[in-house]
Amino acid sequence: MIRELFTKPLLIFGCGNLLFGDDGFGPAVIEHLHQHHHLPETVMAEDVGTSIGEFLFDLAISPERPECILILDAVCLPERQPGEVFELPIDQVPCQKSGDFCMHQFPSVNLLRELRDEGGVDVRILAVQIEDVPEEVRPGLSEAVQSAIPKACEWLLREIGNNTE
Repeated sequence: MIRELFTKPLLIFGCGNLLFGDDGFGPAVIEHLHQHHHLPETVMAEDVGTSIGEFLFDLAISPERPECILILDAVCLPERQPGEVFELPIDQVPCQKSGDFCMHQFPSVNLLRELRDEGGVDVRILAVQIEDVPEEVRPGLSEAVQSAIPKACEWLLREIGNNTE
């Protein structure tokens, strides 16, 4: 996988923790994508769990970078409905996501900006509005977030098509 990180033009990262309810959205989308769709050789789709920061840091310091990075994650925004899938601009990442950053949580907004602004990488975030992320370990997505997985895959397949034409 490490070699692919530096050789594939399009990277898809599913972020989140499967042990905490709707936070497992990103990994669940990656699993569904691999089980139900064929990806071109130019695409790497990976469940990075809570380790996205390490991958982004490696990409930020590498002379080899992808053309596009698509990130899947779960967020909590008061104006959204549970299960709603939407593109989230880097500059609008909620404070609770960017403020709690460490190398094993949501990617640093600064690393994303650096890859975009200085590295010329098209960085996009597809988010889902959570219904619930429990305080204690409780695997399993809510029905609303589970139903958002095919929508996220449709978006990804469109983006893959747009980036491989």
